[in-house]
Amino acid sequence: MSRFDRIAVIGAGAWGTALANALARAGRTVALWARDAEVVGTMKARGENPRLPGVPLDPRVAVTADLSAAAGCDAALLVVPAQAVRSVGTMLSGLLAPRTPVVVCAKGIERGTQRFMSEVVEETLPATIPAILSGPSFAADVARGLPTAVTLAARDEDLARDLAGAFGSATFRPYHSTDVRGVEIGGAAKNVLAIAAGIVAGRGLGASAAAALTTRGFAELVRFGRVFGARPETLTGLSGLGDLILTCSSAQSRNFSLGREIGRGRPVHEIRAAGALAEGAFTASVLVALARQHHVEMPIAIAVDAVLEGALGIDAAIDSLLTRPLRGE
Repeated sequence: MSRFDRIAVIGAGAWGTALANALARAGRTVALWARDAEVVGTMKARGENPRLPGVPLDPRVAVTADLSAAAGCDAALLVVPAQAVRSVGTMLSGLLAPRTPVVVCAKGIERGTQRFMSEVVEETLPATIPAILSGPSFAADVARGLPTAVTLAARDEDLARDLAGAFGSATFRPYHSTDVRGVEIGGAAKNVLAIAAGIVAGRGLGASAAAALTTRGFAELVRFGRVFGARPETLTGLSGLGDLILTCSSAQSRNFSLGREIGRGRPVHEIRAAGALAEGAFTASVLVALARQHHVEMPIAIAVDAVLEGALGIDAAIDSLLTRPLRGE
């Protein structure tokens, strides 16, 4: 029997539901929490999440709107947007036993505080142990049981290994790591760069431009990660390069799709009003601010942030990148 048998998945969006299904397939008992009782009723009645149509909810997953279902869990997964991790972590305070691993599955950096996700957990749930799950994965693939590999990082190697073993199955394979900061930087930075890739696609700039953008974007991710102590093997692994390749090349990525809409000429303020912004849109300004504070050169991320903030038009942003001085690679 695993030491992590009872898992609470906090957040019943597409990704939370997909992970709940994956955990159930791994033999775990799963409580899946949704904030909205109406959503819980719909999922129970249909036997699926409306955000994952046609994908049955595993019968071993218990959907609930009662957050106290997390009490007594062996591990908790926070599968809410990055900017909501603090508020949900605060709600969980007092429910989780000391030393309970809290695995953040959001990819971003908190606006205002400039905190990474593991730091937000440390501040809101100081008695628990923060961990990060990230990597090249789409909710629909994971929910259906299609082969997927991700990285699960915790500072203690034994804990990371045990969590990966408890969560893993034949089709969902977490590789363990102790490089928490490297894993969370990969997830946060690639979302911003995926918006840039989407803009390139939406503007019809071609496959060569897309390849150049992804490659130079990865160089930015590596420079940023190095300043914060990320290990090279983490940045070139699943949660860095792997996730970047996936999200910079597929319309299944919300960040890529957002960039593509912008590239096609849809105004950012219209997208914002429709509530269709992706994680990278909220992370861009924080990423750029941290890069400037630490003197990290990130021209692609800066261009994305300027476009999102309305400080630069699409064509001007592209020109700013194309007219940069030529230099050695």
